[in-house]
Amino acid sequence: MSFNTWALLLITSMGISLVPGPNALLALTHGALHGRQRALFTIAGGLLGFIIVIGLCVFGIGALLQSSVFWFTVLKWVGGIYIAWLGIKLWLSPPIVLEVTEGTNRATNGKLFRQGFLSAVTNPKALLLYTAMLPQFIDPNGNIFVQFVIIAITYSVTEFAAEYMCVYAANRIRPWLSRVGKRFNQAFGGLFVVIGAALPLRT
Repeated sequence: MSFNTWALLLITSMGISLVPGPNALLALTHGALHGRQRALFTIAGGLLGFIIVIGLCVFGIGALLQSSVFWFTVLKWVGGIYIAWLGIKLWLSPPIVLEVTEGTNRATNGKLFRQGFLSAVTNPKALLLYTAMLPQFIDPNGNIFVQFVIIAITYSVTEFAAEYMCVYAANRIRPWLSRVGKRFNQAFGGLFVVIGAALPLRT
């Protein structure tokens, strides 16, 4: 993977990580209920789940590469269209409203980890998103395993940073999202449309 491709991967990963998804919202909730340190178990479980899903996508795409370059190209274009469509949906979506209520029992660290893991690994939208995104960054002539490691580390770093930011400022982010959430959605929705339109055009 060239540096330019990795830089685009980093920018795309940052954009995806900064849009609050189920795991970011779960981390935010656990940060508000259980504190920063214990919410790290939630984040760690989510990252492991994401790495597993990324691995399934990367090696599945690698198998497709071995069988047909044509279908790999088709997948790149379909993926770009899907990312742009997600951007349009995000642009039109209402602001996220988060309600955090006190839990009646104190969850163990293992339970927080499992909740984060299951939220990531059972999310079909994550599987679709990675399947759409990853062909844009995989080099057909490169080592698939090495590329998987680079992609997994890059996304894990950006996702950890975004989720920990939610945990760190849990009680401030909720009112902020309700106040500027629409503009937030429009900004990142526009970014997704640009990324989805531009990535398949790369040679």
